[in-house]
Amino acid sequence: MASEQQYIELYEQARQVIFDHAPEAMNAVRDQAFADFRQLGFPSRKVERYKYTDMEQLFAPDYGVNLSRLEIPVDPYQAFRCDVPNLSTSLYFVINDAFYTKMQPKGHLPEGVIVGSVRAYPELAAKYYAKLAKTSDDAVTALNTMLAQDGMLVYVPRNVKVDRAIQVINILKATPQNAQRVVPDLMVNRRVLIILEEGAEIKMLFCDHAADDRNFLATQVIEAYVGDNASLDLYCLEETHYKNVRVSNVYIDQQANSRVNHNVITLHNGVTRNKLDLTFSGEGAECHCYGCVIADKQQHVDNNTLITHRVPHCTSNELYKYVLDDKAIGAFAGRVLVEHGAQKTVSQMTNQNLTATKEARMYTQPMLEIYADDVKCAHGSTVGQLNDAALFYMRQRGISLAEAKLLLQNAFINEVIDKMQLEPLRDRLHYLVEKRFRGELNKCDGCRLCK
Repeated sequence: MASEQQYIELYEQARQVIFDHAPEAMNAVRDQAFADFRQLGFPSRKVERYKYTDMEQLFAPDYGVNLSRLEIPVDPYQAFRCDVPNLSTSLYFVINDAFYTKMQPKGHLPEGVIVGSVRAYPELAAKYYAKLAKTSDDAVTALNTMLAQDGMLVYVPRNVKVDRAIQVINILKATPQNAQRVVPDLMVNRRVLIILEEGAEIKMLFCDHAADDRNFLATQVIEAYVGDNASLDLYCLEETHYKNVRVSNVYIDQQANSRVNHNVITLHNGVTRNKLDLTFSGEGAECHCYGCVIADKQQHVDNNTLITHRVPHCTSNELYKYVLDDKAIGAFAGRVLVEHGAQKTVSQMTNQNLTATKEARMYTQPMLEIYADDVKCAHGSTVGQLNDAALFYMRQRGISLAEAKLLLQNAFINEVIDKMQLEPLRDRLHYLVEKRFRGELNKCDGCRLCK
């Protein structure tokens, strides 16, 4: 049986249960998403954007899905202890794939700003939900749209600037407290909708953590609408464990003179597949996309990006760096598409990678597709090992081999971290990255190692 068949049967058997526990805005597009998923099926490795990750294998296990929205008791503050010192944030929680409403963050948001569940704001949700994330184009997006029953909505009205960063903690938990039955595997389907009107500004930090030592499969779809002269800083930090599979699709639409910083940091995981589709719909917009990956053992991290320049005078910049150890596998495929008429485009794509062992594997595929003749576009990638001359130099000065390797790896990966706008987050990441290289951050159990 193909991997998608179990999800097709699940939807056919539990359709009414899914509808009964979800808001109208999500139900309105659900049947179409099911039809698209049924037609598409999971992409094979022959599909260009999925050639480095076997999606059918990832979705083959029989995961449980909490369709009846049974409550899984959890104290989010107990489960999450990886606070960022000196970073003043409004803290929100998503338990598996449900927005947590029992605790409200301290402090007040500016007037008109909304951070809440999709079901609480039906008019906004109906206007924007599933408009960027086309279910006919991607099977994982279709599956998420077909099964997701709750979501997080962030709305910033015109010319409003949110000074405090919004920090969202995604906590994975499979076993209810004092449960008689242990749930071995759990699938969650998270949804995020971000709407920034003209001149709005916000910074958002998403942190993925696992509170149970269980097998998890998390699909995530983020849609972000960035209006004229608006600014969005989006940080996604993953610290889970080797039993976690994360498949995330991010869709961003930028209007004229808008600015987006998109940052993906993978410190610990099992299998991670991140996809970014960013489109320039208005002139004068710019984006900066950064990726930082540290993987060892048999971990797998695949980042795939598509930046589409539809209009003139836009700027895109990408920098992704990987450090791979043991038998880890990394992949980066980036594509910049400059459409007809998108003159004066400026684009730079860079992917640099270190493999610390002969068994580690890195696949890199930077691509430019240009249909305009007045552009400045460049791309490049490198895959190498630590510099032997630098190691010898440090060894001659009494630095141990292990410490010399750590210093060089730190210096390599810190170029990405130093580009992040939130200074307290940068400092915290420098600390976590060093612990990761020292082997002190080898799992996330309520993030106890980050205290």
